[in-house]
Amino acid sequence: MAEQGRDAGTRSAVLVALGANLVIAAAKTAAGLFSGSPALLSEAAHSVADSLNEVFLLLSLRRARRAPDAEHPFGYGKERYFWSLLAAVGIFVLGGVFSFYQGVEALRSTENESRSGYIAGLAVLLIALLAEGASLLRAVIQARRSDDGAKDPALRTVLAEDGTAVIGVLLAAAGMIVHMATGNGVGEAAASMAIGVLLMVVAFTLGRTAHQQLIGIAADPELRGKIERLLTRQPEVDTVEELLTMRLGMDSTLVAARIDLVPGMDSERVEEVSLRIRQTIREELPTADRVFLDITDARTERAGHSASTPQAH
Repeated sequence: MAEQGRDAGTRSAVLVALGANLVIAAAKTAAGLFSGSPALLSEAAHSVADSLNEVFLLLSLRRARRAPDAEHPFGYGKERYFWSLLAAVGIFVLGGVFSFYQGVEALRSTENESRSGYIAGLAVLLIALLAEGASLLRAVIQARRSDDGAKDPALRTVLAEDGTAVIGVLLAAAGMIVHMATGNGVGEAAASMAIGVLLMVVAFTLGRTAHQQLIGIAADPELRGKIERLLTRQPEVDTVEELLTMRLGMDSTLVAARIDLVPGMDSERVEEVSLRIRQTIREELPTADRVFLDITDARTERAGHSASTPQAH
């Protein structure tokens, strides 16, 4: 139920961001085409990219909840990271590259750009600032409500998009005001290029995080520490020889532990202890739901290793 509530909150934050971006993208595009402002057109491209990305994020939330099957026995939790990676690519290409290109083209122009319609453009940016700020506030509230909010790739992407959007609107407005005050479009072109660079940096950061999750990243140190402490406090466990973890999704973690049990237990007792330990981990740490234990005799292994190691003379 907690997972469903968190996902519902994340979906709500994404839907708010999508609604705001669709309206803002249309307004920015109309005002940008009317005024010919490169900074405003850059912001329009930014909002279009964000709108497409929010569709990706909504799709990721639905697909990640599918139950495990024969082809995907560990579930579909990594769908979140795949679609977040596509969203990062969208931010980079549709937002960052286009915005930077707009700035370069404006710098190369030998004619002073028209400033007609800039007042309307600034009004659109003011409305966009209010809408993006409200969407950002909604995402921040959801992140604070959820313990795993900062780790949710969909919510993290919305936070990055909305935060970048607020900064982008301010940059675009500053560029337009400088253009209106000086009659020179260099400041506005620089603002457009700055928006492009900002979007590229944000896209790279989001993409790198999604990439790490896709190729398999260990559980965070806090969860790993809890698992290790839980194992070591079991009376039947002598030592924990090796502990490997990998995040399979927001609510699923693979745990593979090689443990040495106290001597004197028969095979039936070992099986009972192994089953109980796995159940204890799942009950106390619900996100560690895929637990595999390898029972080993550490003393025999060490003795065998010592015997096979050449002795120096």
